Amino acid sequence: MKPFLLLASRPEDEAADDEYEGFLSAGGLTPADLHRVRLEAAPLPPIRLDDYSGIIVGGSPFNASDPEATKSAVQLRVERELQSLLDLVVARDFPFLGACYGIGLLTTHGGGVVDGTWPEDAGPTRVRLTEEGADDPLFGILEPDFEAFVGHKEACTVLPPGAVLLATGEDCPVQAFRVGRNVYATQFHPELTNASILTRIRIYRDNGYVKPDAWTEVIANIAAATVTQPANLMRAFVRRFGTE
Repeated sequence: MKPFLLLASRPEDEAADDEYEGFLSAGGLTPADLHRVRLEAAPLPPIRLDDYSGIIVGGSPFNASDPEATKSAVQLRVERELQSLLDLVVARDFPFLGACYGIGLLTTHGGGVVDGTWPEDAGPTRVRLTEEGADDPLFGILEPDFEAFVGHKEACTVLPPGAVLLATGEDCPVQAFRVGRNVYATQFHPELTNASILTRIRIYRDNGYVKPDAWTEVIANIAAATVTQPANLMRAFVRRFGTE
């Protein structure tokens, strides 16, 4: 199988490594199966799509909808590089899965709208498949209504033209969509487990993903959550697009 490529942008080593381990575990992959490039550390090297089975973009402390004037030089570079790569990915309909930050990038790339209308505090949320999601080759293997872990300040409020809504939720109407046949994005995190989201919120404690007076409730909600379906989505992505 050709490896998959994870494009990451978390500057905190613990968070970056936890995310990588999460995608390995959720996808049933080995390190040889999942190459990682940390975009916050250095410019994106030349990427030859034919060398990979698919591309994954994980979450980030960056927000795609932040005003340009407030974005750091690193964020601006990362977004330029990823938008250029998305030009190739979308034109070729190359297998792609963008999670959280990835959905923001794919939305803006396609001419949709990302803003702060539908934030969700860190923790579990309910996700419901649309009719199109139930018929989708990846999402169709999931239960029609399931729990997933989220934590975001921005979300897609207007789909890119031609995008297909695959999953929705009361607290965030766009939880997943597809562009073409093979380009996917999710607002929820397919790699997060109960343990790893606790690691994530500890690292980003001061970033506003949890209200200061809600920590006890958030931790209790995470402990009570049964989150299994998002990892099944990751495995389905690997099975469908893993190529020799």
